[in-house]
Amino acid sequence: MEQINNHYVKRGQKDYSLSFKLAVVHEVESGSIGNRAAMRKYGIQVHGTITEWCRRYGNFGTDKRSQSKVMQTAEQKIRELEEKLKHLKQHNQFLEIRLIKSEDKVSILDKLIDLDKEEYLIQVRKNFSPYQSNISAKKIKKR
Repeated sequence: MEQINNHYVKRGQKDYSLSFKLAVVHEVESGSIGNRAAMRKYGIQVHGTITEWCRRYGNFGTDKRSQSKVMQTAEQKIRELEEKLKHLKQHNQFLEIRLIKSEDKVSILDKLIDLDKEEYLIQVRKNFSPYQSNISAKKIKKR
């Protein structure tokens, strides 16, 4: 970041060198400065930029996530699995309700198609034969 007449100049993303990014990440991860303070100090425009740098170049983010999974107790794992089961049951109930509604819609549409056929003599359903037509059979024989 440059300072001109006691005013900071904000820089674009392309201006940051790898060494600058690593220095900011090291300073943030050491705890001597926070993300917001680093933004003000170095003229970084977006809060997520430093967070992304910490995720990419820092050690804290990956190590902390892996340690939190390992350090779970059996009770925590059970609680997590119970929450997941509860969520899956709710999702299953939602899908069952949608299935029932769709089956109802299908039966209503079938009744409407039958009604159209009887009342208005409209042929909506197509009659497909299980066999191919004779025309395609003759073309095959000619080849």
